[in-house]
Amino acid sequence: MSGTVGVKICGLTEEVGVAACIDCRADWIGFNFFSRSPRYVTPERARELAAIVKASAFQPVIVGLFVEPSEQEIERALAHAPLAALQLYASPERALVLRERFGLPTWLSCPVSDAADLPAEGRFERLVVESRPPKDATRPGGNGVAFPWAITADWAAPSPWMLAGGLRPETVAQAIAESGAVAVDVASGVERSPGVKDPHAIRRFIAAARNENATGSAFPLESRGDAAI
Repeated sequence: MSGTVGVKICGLTEEVGVAACIDCRADWIGFNFFSRSPRYVTPERARELAAIVKASAFQPVIVGLFVEPSEQEIERALAHAPLAALQLYASPERALVLRERFGLPTWLSCPVSDAADLPAEGRFERLVVESRPPKDATRPGGNGVAFPWAITADWAAPSPWMLAGGLRPETVAQAIAESGAVAVDVASGVERSPGVKDPHAIRRFIAAARNENATGSAFPLESRGDAAI
């Protein structure tokens, strides 16, 4: 990844969205294997979408998102889709067990409300820092809720990290400026309906995150030492 801000587009379910991510050169794309999410894909569907990536000259890194998964769930996904990393909603202890079991770079999702929630230990390839879900939420992420971005500005992050939660094309530049994030993750913020991505919103989001215009003419941000997997 270059010195510009890294971008992950998560929860892809259809070909048009995947093609937009490739065209706009997203660094990562995510497939959601949590069955209660409107962005859920079966391992078979993930394989079909991953084939588009593998046939392209530019290939974003494919990340699989799992919520409190069993080993069997991850095994089934890996048997179909070429996942390069696991993004886990699980306790750190459970995530470490799965990291050891599958030998893949592992990203730990970290729900936060204030600075006291920010993790102090870095045992994972990446931390995904996002807002704590509302009390009535049916899923731990993808709820479109933001937290006070400034709480990460002076955080001595123990691992490479990514900002998520409530980001949109109209807000991502401000979120990056306030938080100091060097990578961002979006799902619902670039959709035309739950689970269906808007290619124009993807383009605008990536351009805003990287301080480019919408046609891809770049004005690079200073590198802050992000390490992509």
